Amino acid sequence: TPDSLSDRPRTARSRLSPAGTKMSSIMQYNGAAIIAMAGKDCIAIASDKRYGIRNQTMGCQMKKIFQVGDKTFVGLTGLATDMQTLDQKFRFRSNMYRLREEREMSTEAFANMVTSLLYEHRFGPYFCEPIVAGLGGEDGKSPFLCGMDLLGAQVRTEDFMVGGDCTEALYGLCESMYRPDLGPDELFEVIAQCLLSGVDRDCLAGWGCVVHVLTPEGVTTRDLKGRMD
Repeated sequence: TPDSLSDRPRTARSRLSPAGTKMSSIMQYNGAAIIAMAGKDCIAIASDKRYGIRNQTMGCQMKKIFQVGDKTFVGLTGLATDMQTLDQKFRFRSNMYRLREEREMSTEAFANMVTSLLYEHRFGPYFCEPIVAGLGGEDGKSPFLCGMDLLGAQVRTEDFMVGGDCTEALYGLCESMYRPDLGPDELFEVIAQCLLSGVDRDCLAGWGCVVHVLTPEGVTTRDLKGRMD
């Protein structure tokens, strides 16, 4: 009967898009994988380089980590257009802070500014989940790691922070390989192995990676080759 037809469960195709392909989350539309780790008076942050539209790879030189100030990095995962918009807004606000206060914004202050910016747009949010990493504290040498969701809710850790599409694989690798108080060279080896192994388990991220190691003396950046398939 007509009434019974409306009670039938929807077919598999009715739950799909008109083209017959299932829609993924908007946070996975372009693909990303980011890890931040804390060491002994140093931090490291790494990301993959892939830029894609769902399963189609468009490029392999996508910048997902941005330096804001001498001792602060922010990694952005999510929608690529929102990542670029947020990068510009972060730079504008940090430059205004520098002009008004005549000093650099601390890593903790920058994280709070990011939270405030994201929460301002909570009714029409940016589809990005930032990871802030840097050196802070009174001595300027204490590692600082902070992750957020797209509304700006903070999670702070003292060991490592992951973000992107393959967080389950990245968490497992980081928990297995991370050790406290690693030096800059050891920290680079650990974070590089964790990211390269993690993106091998995800088709939306990979195609090489970039690693930034921040110490009180400066920043070391290395580009690594990865699987290109």
